[in-house]
Amino acid sequence: MKFDTIAIHNGYEPDPVTGAVIPPIYQTSTFAQKAPGQHSGYEYSRSGNPTRTVLERVLADLEGGKHGFAFASGSAALTTLIMTLLAPGDHIVVGDDVYGGTFRFLTKVIARFGVTADFIDMTDPENVRAAITKNTKLVFLETPTNPLLKLADLEAVIGIARKAGIPAAVDNTFASPYLQQPLALGADIVLHSTTKYIGGHSDVVGGALILKDDRFRDAIAFHQNAIGGTPDPFASWLTLRGLKTLGVRMKAHCENAAQIASFLESHPAVESVIYPGLRSHPQHDLAKRQMKAFGGMISVRIKGDVNQFLKKLKLFTLAESLGGIESLVEIPAIMTHASIDPAVRRKIGVTDNLIRLSVGIEDVADLQADLKQALEAAASVGKAA
Repeated sequence: MKFDTIAIHNGYEPDPVTGAVIPPIYQTSTFAQKAPGQHSGYEYSRSGNPTRTVLERVLADLEGGKHGFAFASGSAALTTLIMTLLAPGDHIVVGDDVYGGTFRFLTKVIARFGVTADFIDMTDPENVRAAITKNTKLVFLETPTNPLLKLADLEAVIGIARKAGIPAAVDNTFASPYLQQPLALGADIVLHSTTKYIGGHSDVVGGALILKDDRFRDAIAFHQNAIGGTPDPFASWLTLRGLKTLGVRMKAHCENAAQIASFLESHPAVESVIYPGLRSHPQHDLAKRQMKAFGGMISVRIKGDVNQFLKKLKLFTLAESLGGIESLVEIPAIMTHASIDPAVRRKIGVTDNLIRLSVGIEDVADLQADLKQALEAAASVGKAA
């Protein structure tokens, strides 16, 4: 079956008793047992819940994986992944402009337990090869990255990791499984913040890990239960509901973002636009090769007054997060990536005038008009200054 059909039909058959076509919310913390240790497959909702099971099955199917695991947040998924695969003295190779929360966890949390990380530019696969040491136990990458939208050649980077006997995990949040399937390109594990495109409506927080095969299944399952960062039944149901429309939403996100990126690139108040769908993007050809389309995220540097630009926007809401049906705007340097040292931010290109747009599915003409009037206001203040 094709993607949209899998999203709607996989993981659940209509209830044989009631005929319900949508999985119910099993809003229970515990399950009755026939005798001590004899249960129907569920004993406690942290360990497993029928609503969560449906979500995990569909996530695995959409990514072309064998096992899916749902979490209470993307950070909980990352924590479980790292604590499952790494131990004191181990080393991780990771992209240099990963999500600020990932950077924070690796440098300020897990580092206290003796795990080290090297943050490198993964646009050149040879940088990955050079960074691997005898203690490296994981290669972790985002593509496209957050917020600079850099791409890593998945087949090349994963091939280097595999040759070294190291598992590769890919944060696929920005692309979603609709646009990119890293497991098919050799990755061992895919991570998502399901809060974003998968949930898609800015009303639920969640995360996921999807495994290619059985290799890490038992270990991830143990740590998922032991660490306990699992979603409640209602959050699982909300995420599952959003997931059913992922395909149609992603088409709209991509179409809108492509038009807006072209508009911004031609605007005199814009310094630069970063969008994989533009020919000006240095990895445009790679994006065409490993992505179905180019996504709904745009990063832009403007020439005028940033604060005035943000103040004048009416449809783009100033807020952290991304991937919802509504358009959002944020400044990574002081919002999502504020936990990164300013010197490091400047080195990798997260400048103070870098603005990240999450393009929603509103009418694109309205979105473009909103950006146009805000840019003009920002440019006017900039000239006056």
